[in-house]
Amino acid sequence: MRPLSIAVAVLAVIALIVGQQSGSAGAIGMGVIGLLLAAATWQAAAIATFLRIFSVIFGVEYVLTGAAFLVAQSGAWPQAWQALVPPASLTITIAVFGLVVYAISFVPSIQRIARLASPYFEAQEPTAAQMWPAGPFRIGTGRMGVLLLVFLVVLNQLQVGISLRLSFFNRDFYNAIQEKDAASFWYQLIYVFSVWAAISVISNLIELFANYTLLIRWRRWMAEKFSAAWLRNGTHYRVSLAGSADNPDQRIAEDTRSFVNQTYGFALPLLTQVSTLVSFSIILWSIPVASKVPGTDITVPGFIFWMALIYSVAATWLAHMIGRPMIGLEFEQERREATFRFSLARLREYSEQIALMRGEGSEQRHLSQRFGDIVSNFYRLVWARLKLNSFIYSFGQANVVVPYILLAPHYFAGTITLGIMTQVASAFDRVQTAMSFFIDRYQTIAQYVASINRLTTFEAAIAQAASASDKGIHEVPAKGDAVHVDEATLSLPNGQPIVRVRDLDLGTGQRTLVIGPSGSGKSTLFRAIAGIWPFGQGKVGIPTGAEIMLLPQRPYLPQGSLRAALAYPAPVDAYGEAEIKAAMHLTKLDHLSERLDEVDLWGQRLSGGEQQRLAVARALLTKPDWLFLDEATASLDEKLEGEIYAAIEQALPQTKIVSIGHRSTLRAMHDSIVIMQPNDDGTFSPKAESREMVG
Repeated sequence: MRPLSIAVAVLAVIALIVGQQSGSAGAIGMGVIGLLLAAATWQAAAIATFLRIFSVIFGVEYVLTGAAFLVAQSGAWPQAWQALVPPASLTITIAVFGLVVYAISFVPSIQRIARLASPYFEAQEPTAAQMWPAGPFRIGTGRMGVLLLVFLVVLNQLQVGISLRLSFFNRDFYNAIQEKDAASFWYQLIYVFSVWAAISVISNLIELFANYTLLIRWRRWMAEKFSAAWLRNGTHYRVSLAGSADNPDQRIAEDTRSFVNQTYGFALPLLTQVSTLVSFSIILWSIPVASKVPGTDITVPGFIFWMALIYSVAATWLAHMIGRPMIGLEFEQERREATFRFSLARLREYSEQIALMRGEGSEQRHLSQRFGDIVSNFYRLVWARLKLNSFIYSFGQANVVVPYILLAPHYFAGTITLGIMTQVASAFDRVQTAMSFFIDRYQTIAQYVASINRLTTFEAAIAQAASASDKGIHEVPAKGDAVHVDEATLSLPNGQPIVRVRDLDLGTGQRTLVIGPSGSGKSTLFRAIAGIWPFGQGKVGIPTGAEIMLLPQRPYLPQGSLRAALAYPAPVDAYGEAEIKAAMHLTKLDHLSERLDEVDLWGQRLSGGEQQRLAVARALLTKPDWLFLDEATASLDEKLEGEIYAAIEQALPQTKIVSIGHRSTLRAMHDSIVIMQPNDDGTFSPKAESREMVG
């Protein structure tokens, strides 16, 4: 950035000198705003990477167009290319865009976009890529993203040049028709149009492939980044407890896709439109049409250019005023759609329970209500879109005739030819289209803002959950070989204390049973020891190097084969066939041993007791140092429960067991007991008792 800012400053100083010597107001204006751009470009080294890319682009364009103008001022510009000399006003316009990029870097909404977009282009991890004819190679993820983006920018600049060349074909083609010059007509059609049209088609196909490559790489990186942050250290569990971000599945799957597609869909086309504005404004500026300010003798150079500029800016402002309410409505629509999808997914997950309860009618009413919420907001959104589209369609229809209305007097006066008139009308359309970029995409902008809001709030929820973990229950190395909880207070998500622990040692016996009334915080205590409960304060001492495993009452069975469910969370091939079948035998699952590689929805196919025994088999394979059972055998009958505990003792003689349970038969299977005793403030405190004292 610093060398570019110096180049901009040098050119600006030269423009000031040339302007003072020649009396050119355009050169002086270019120099003044160039100095401002140089300062902004220098400071742009500190802004987000994504915005910095655009600062570089506008800085380079300022130098190139400004240098061309100054060369023309010196008389060194080729005479044959005089029509392509960029006026000072265009260089000034480019500088304004550069200043705008720096200015909007302080706007909170733009900062959110840049904060979400920049990390991909800064990523250092290597990625595999392939390029013909070089073959496969490895490169940094961010560097690959930058290269693809730069390639697409250059390609888009080429396409603008092709459009510009076809504009001149359009002029010469219609002039040939007006003059009835058959030779020129066929020459333009065969040797000019055919060649450049073919190049245009090829470049568009290349752009399409490069475009999709960048988008899928960018989306994959963002999806992996968000899912990794969401899954790290139980953050997903804390986010769900806090309820601070609804439907994280949609945010990772849909909103990252929408953000990547729409960010690219705005960034690169915006750059293309700026290039189009610069290129076709040259045509508008150079046309031999000048008009006077009504009631005066003041001639306005570049009259058509200024009319296109004023016309488009006014229309953009009106579109913003009309369409502004759509932003909030789009966000709400996405939220309601996601809630409806979640209700359907939850119905599928609990289909057995719903069928047993004959709850289909209740579920249908619930789904109907959720979809009714979608419909009510949808009609509000439709009304907002109708108002905006009424303006956009009217604006589009007016665009067809406005340039001809402005040029008709000059054509009928004989000062311009038909070819020039059609060329300028086409250039006017391209310029006003470039200036009307945001009008055409206002509906997409509303959806874009909704995606940004959902990703930033999701990001904030993840950060908040991680922060709550840092401030809550801390895991520290235990001094001995027991799990120790010291001076801890565990709270509900609303902040209400539920458990107070002054000094608790678990593991004084080989098998410990935790008992107490429902709602006394037994499961909360287990989750705090496991390191996933964020609400409260205190310390949990874990023996150094000890592996802890907690089995909840309702096990999780991932999608896939039964072998994968048994190995979870280890890879599917982590255990040998003999180990797996031995664990299944001890947990009375021999009848499933021939279905290990069968892929099914095992969470729906297996009974509650089979699922709990599968979770115990998982523990037998993992061989943890500590095994916490949170009513993990509650679905088994007393006889089978006793056999499972005996299997655990046989297979894991060195593992310390801590159980939560309500059955009196469990007491005989444990050699120490912890009772959750009530306190005066409504909380409970665990107190260790001998088994004999509690009967």
